[in-house]
Amino acid sequence: MISEVDQPDIEVTLPGAEFSRRHFIIGGLLVAAPAATYLALPQVRYKRIESKTFESWIPKQFGAWSVEGTSGVVVPSPDAMSDRLYDNLVTRVYQMPGAPAVMMLIAYNNKQDGVLQLHRPEICYQAGGFSLSPIAQLPLSLRAGRKLTANVFTASGPDRIEQVLYWTRLGEHFPLTWLDQRLSVVRANLRGIIPDGLMMRVSLFGTERNDAVETLEKFLSDFVGAINPSLQRILIGEK
Repeated sequence: MISEVDQPDIEVTLPGAEFSRRHFIIGGLLVAAPAATYLALPQVRYKRIESKTFESWIPKQFGAWSVEGTSGVVVPSPDAMSDRLYDNLVTRVYQMPGAPAVMMLIAYNNKQDGVLQLHRPEICYQAGGFSLSPIAQLPLSLRAGRKLTANVFTASGPDRIEQVLYWTRLGEHFPLTWLDQRLSVVRANLRGIIPDGLMMRVSLFGTERNDAVETLEKFLSDFVGAINPSLQRILIGEK
């Protein structure tokens, strides 16, 4: 009598099934990889602002100050590089009775990616043929206790001497040097952000720096207090 022997269960896998499963997994990884890479790339935080909108935020009159024109303001040289540096570049000359005229330049771009960055004024003035004094730092208190540190220097040209005060903002940082500016972009990128960039510059003609700084501080305090919250954020950052 032949006894019946229990046979172990054998799982049969068709070659095509294993092939399909392996390729399905690989295909999923290939799809997921670009998405993960995209999410890891720094992202632009703020949208581009149209030039007309930006200009409309800058008042032609506030307090005792009113616009007298735009001539005399030193601007970056007009080339392809400067055109790419700024989405918004506005110059104004303001006058107040009994005070010297204040020349103002605001340059803004919604993204500073580390390749193209804001020109610093000392570069523009030297390119324009001015010799510069050593740059000094000046603490400013602007509107509701907001504080930042600005740079101040004297620019001497063949036909005028100009006292210049400015600051730059990259994201939440206010870099005082070109190296600080580069590092600010790197720090933001490591946090997954492409920061926006702002340069605010005011100046006036004269040889006395202390008197000039007093007038420029008065102007800035009045200006920042008069502008809308959108432009305030651009100039002095988030609260």
